[in-house]
Amino acid sequence: MSTVDPARLDALRARARRDVDDGILPAVQLAVGYEGDIVAFETYGAPAGSRFVTFSVTKAFTGGLAWLLKSEGLLSDATRVSDVVPEFAANGKQDVTIEHLLTHTAGFPRAPMRPQEGADREQRRKRLSSWRLDWTPGTRTEYHPTSAYWALAEVVDEVTGADFRQVFADRIAAPLGISGLTLGATGDVVRIESVGVVGDDTETLGDRVKETGEDFLLRFNQPEVLASGVPGAGAVGTAADVAAFYQALLHNPGQLWAPAVLADATGNVRNTMTDPLFNCAANRTLGLVVAGDDGRAAVRGFGAHTSPRAFGCLGVGGQIAWADPETGLSFSYITAGLDVDVVASFTRSAKIAGLAARCVTP
Repeated sequence: MSTVDPARLDALRARARRDVDDGILPAVQLAVGYEGDIVAFETYGAPAGSRFVTFSVTKAFTGGLAWLLKSEGLLSDATRVSDVVPEFAANGKQDVTIEHLLTHTAGFPRAPMRPQEGADREQRRKRLSSWRLDWTPGTRTEYHPTSAYWALAEVVDEVTGADFRQVFADRIAAPLGISGLTLGATGDVVRIESVGVVGDDTETLGDRVKETGEDFLLRFNQPEVLASGVPGAGAVGTAADVAAFYQALLHNPGQLWAPAVLADATGNVRNTMTDPLFNCAANRTLGLVVAGDDGRAAVRGFGAHTSPRAFGCLGVGGQIAWADPETGLSFSYITAGLDVDVVASFTRSAKIAGLAARCVTP
């Protein structure tokens, strides 16, 4: 029987704390979940239990809404967005499906939506109808930082007759006992800061994807942006909330999701096309990324020592969230520092993820 190794937990804590003590990052938070419980939860550089913006780690939470509606027979993988939101069909988008949205194959990765615009349904629908395709849906993959998830949010609102932020609070966060995890927030949230130095050979956040660039992400310090609940990047919570969410994906307490739907979302890789952002197979399920056995797990945000079946999401700033069905571990690492050197941030967090994966021993 596997057990959590206290010494390895201490090594993980020490490594995470070092980046704050050395002034590399302003604040970080980590949590380790195991067998349905949180076995470690630490905050460095901010008050204990502080809430952080979770950036693209958010995508798993919004994906959870789609799985919920699938479980209830209200959506399917093949449901077309235009079947639910007719005006979305404009400009040739009539064939975009829920699967396209969640596997980043929808064809409009850079379609614009200001957070405050997305928070207003009338403005959101108008903007959705104006988008145009860069390619035929399903024929290519490219990371959709926020666009696909705004379309999904509108589908959730239309199908449920309620605001997607409230649906998440009532239907997912509350039953799982993680009410501190919210799509959008008001009140105290750890302030995001830009860190690091740009050198001649530095690859910055903005070099890769505009909507993971510094200027865009620092807007989440603005109350109105934070409150909008950007469904692909704007959740707020603690690392313990995130690790507990991933424990729920392992154990499905109260059968929150239909077991077949959850098994599909956490294990059925639907998109193996090469992701140009990371130059490796995307390994995307319906809303998550799977570590895989091709030696590129670290690139996907899992670090060393996770099993090929581990699933999760990573985010800018080196943020990580995953669960490993082989060990029963879940892990979340959240930062408030946007390192302008994107390669350095992901290299640093991959090493931390590797330490986390070793915390359970046979």
